[in-house]
Amino acid sequence: MSAESRVRADSEDARPEVRAPSSWRLVALSTSAQILLALTLLFAGLWILHKIATVLLLLALAILFSYMVAPLVALFRRPIGWFGGRSLGLLPAIWAAYLSLTAVAALAIWLVWPALNAQFGELRAQLPDYVVRIQTSWKTWKAGQTRMMPRGARAMIEDLVDQASSGAIGYIHKDLLPRVAGWLLALPWLILVPIFAFFFLKDAELFRQRALKLLLERRLRWRGDLFFEEVSRTLAAYIRALVAGCLVVATLSTVGFLAIGIPYPMLFGVAAGLFEFLPLVGPLVIALIVVAVAGMQALSKAILVAGFLLLLRIAEDYVIYPRLVGRELPLHPMAVILAILCGAELGGVAGVFLAVPTLAILTVAFRHWRAHQNAAPPPRPSAA
Repeated sequence: MSAESRVRADSEDARPEVRAPSSWRLVALSTSAQILLALTLLFAGLWILHKIATVLLLLALAILFSYMVAPLVALFRRPIGWFGGRSLGLLPAIWAAYLSLTAVAALAIWLVWPALNAQFGELRAQLPDYVVRIQTSWKTWKAGQTRMMPRGARAMIEDLVDQASSGAIGYIHKDLLPRVAGWLLALPWLILVPIFAFFFLKDAELFRQRALKLLLERRLRWRGDLFFEEVSRTLAAYIRALVAGCLVVATLSTVGFLAIGIPYPMLFGVAAGLFEFLPLVGPLVIALIVVAVAGMQALSKAILVAGFLLLLRIAEDYVIYPRLVGRELPLHPMAVILAILCGAELGGVAGVFLAVPTLAILTVAFRHWRAHQNAAPPPRPSAA
């Protein structure tokens, strides 16, 4: 090799080596891209769910309404003796159930509406006087409680109380009343609930079979079948207990308020039954209202009403409701309270209403997921 060739080879060896991008950089870039894509899809999904929240609420109400009608449909599908032991088909049974519910609702409204309308008119006429009496009592109590305090502390407490009262009034005018108006405007949408429920009742088995076909593995399909069956039993037990509890609370509250001598007993009794659809929040709101109205008549009557509602709450939560639900809805009370609080933060009144059934479905799903993870795989067929 010549001297020139050796110099050229040495210069090429001295050049810095050009390396390809490191593999860890490619992995980090790919991971970052996947995380960004997942976050984008998550936020897009949440945005879509927020935009179609009303539709999802209607579907949820329709599903719960279908579970309420399902026992009546099953009753009409039983063989009828005087028709030669024949039974109605699914569609005629659904129509018969709807007609029966419509007739019962019309009869209840015809019997109860005159008294409700009269008592509501009386309450509306007396409402300004109630507001004035509440304000006067509040000012008297505030002056009596802060009379013995130092001037600076008394001024600070009165300022805090005034700010709290003005904030409550502002919340009622700016937030609560517009929200109630929005609910009233959304009431016509509720006509879609029985329509959607009709299709759920008619095609429930078809929906279940289509959902199971999405599970390709035999063990997953078997687990999914058990999951759907347990969810159905759980929701049926919840709706059965909810409707029966509302009727029981409305009846007992009306009788109790009438016996105690509370004004507008039927109005408050029916309201107590309807407010049972909002767990934890509804009974507390109606209790505060009724105790306040009773306290305007006499302190002893307010104490008596509070004791009656407390006993009714204990009987409903620890005697009536567990017997109606049975073992299908084993939820801890603390879990129910946390679910209701989370539902209120996420969806307001609708979230409170759907919190308990959502918690029940998630509990069933978690139990089946654990059972699926712990189950041994099915044995392979032996070779021929």
